[in-house]
Amino acid sequence: MDIKKDDLTGPEIIALIGEHLQDMHDTSPPESVHALDLDGLKKPEITFWSVWEEDQLLGCGALKELDPLHGEVKSMRTAAQHLRKGVAREMLAYIIEEAKRQGYERISLETGSMEAFAPARRLYESFGFEYCGPFADYIEDPNSVFMTKAL
Repeated sequence: MDIKKDDLTGPEIIALIGEHLQDMHDTSPPESVHALDLDGLKKPEITFWSVWEEDQLLGCGALKELDPLHGEVKSMRTAAQHLRKGVAREMLAYIIEEAKRQGYERISLETGSMEAFAPARRLYESFGFEYCGPFADYIEDPNSVFMTKAL
């Protein structure tokens, strides 16, 4: 697997982000969807990566700087045809290492509380993320789960 910084202009990544947003809207009420669109992912405080195997896009992930010591995992997504191949595990490990390189002391995330998000929560737990309250601009929401990890 090859993880590389992505400028979000390729047709494959545009399609994957579209799939991600559609899935978030299909599984969560509108007020509980915190996934970023292409413009949101292009903001300067966000670094975005895609995961490739030769010419096939396997998945993606992003890291948002909340402050100089705190980052947020965003836009973790595995392409449907590549589920259960370790793509998300590779991407998350990469994001955590990048957060350490950038000097963050903590990394946090928001994900859904519904059953559809159980695999994601298990992945985050396996990396040592712990449940916490809302952070940054998030508020309590029965459809959201907040997790954090000290680096």
